[in-house]
Amino acid sequence: MLGHVAGAPVVLAPSWLLAAVVLTLVFTPSVRTWTGAGGGVLPYVVALVFVVLLFASVLVHELAHGLVAKARGQQPREFVLTLWGGHTTFGGAAPSPGTSALVAVVGPVANLLLAGGFLLLADHVAPDGSVLQAMTWAGAVANGFVGLFNLVPGLPLDGGRILEAAVWAATGDRHRGSVVAGWTGRVVAVGVVLLVLVRPYVTGGTPDLGTVAWAALIGAFLWSGASGAVRAGRTGRVVDAMTIGTVGRPAVVVGVRSSLAQARTTAAAAHAAEVVVIAPDGRPAAYVDADAAARVPAELAGSTDVLAVATPLPAGTVVDGTLTGDALLEALSRASANGPVMAAVVDGRVVALVRTADVVAALRH
Repeated sequence: MLGHVAGAPVVLAPSWLLAAVVLTLVFTPSVRTWTGAGGGVLPYVVALVFVVLLFASVLVHELAHGLVAKARGQQPREFVLTLWGGHTTFGGAAPSPGTSALVAVVGPVANLLLAGGFLLLADHVAPDGSVLQAMTWAGAVANGFVGLFNLVPGLPLDGGRILEAAVWAATGDRHRGSVVAGWTGRVVAVGVVLLVLVRPYVTGGTPDLGTVAWAALIGAFLWSGASGAVRAGRTGRVVDAMTIGTVGRPAVVVGVRSSLAQARTTAAAAHAAEVVVIAPDGRPAAYVDADAAARVPAELAGSTDVLAVATPLPAGTVVDGTLTGDALLEALSRASANGPVMAAVVDGRVVALVRTADVVAALRH
């Protein structure tokens, strides 16, 4: 960890070290070309310094996101530098399309400002033909590319966040924005690979294998992020519409001294799929296992205690049946840590059983 900014840790992921080594080796031949340096350690040192400056620019990009988000009431949780550059995580979603767009755009703007600063240094401060001039020119080009590329309107790029916010503002549906920007991101991912493959043939050349490999990696990264955004947008719609009625199974209650026959009669009368056994203190104590109950012949149901075919409900597996959306999903997530089946209660009365498998199926629908 490098420290804290805006109340959030700045983390250097182990994969960054791999990226630093690989990029240093990749840039060293270019450094020799720029500077005219031959062998020795100097080209490697210059290349490493450039890589460090490049990741410092990425950090400025991420810090810009976090600082503006915090100013707009959205708390950053973590700034991370990784193999692929960096990312910023937040404690919650942006409260409005305007905040989302503003937080997204400041990252690329920060890079473009850095590009301008490096360009001024290269033109007016660094001696002509010097190593310093070569590095500042490279810094200008790198930051300009990062800034402009991130403005391409497709998730997971910042431009995709801007597009997502625009669709959200126009339709009032955040999740539609995610789906639209995610599909656009998929187009961008394919476009990056096609550009590298097709452009050389148009200019009379052939694709460079190394460039194609890098493009494939970047395209795969973009496709993965875009696809995740599409899934998140669709899942978000499901979560917003989630109620106990959409994920639960209607239930009736019987006492601990009831027979299986009584439980069957009560469920049939209410057209309920589930039976919950209530303890003497009124707490949901167990639920009837449908498979176990089905194995009991009808002629023996009257003499079979309902608890003989019931599965206990552990403490902590009761949820508020009036909750909806994110609040309901969060409550179910907490309760499912205690057991895979939960009782939903409204005004002290059990109204449904919720199974973790049913919630997962609803989210994947």
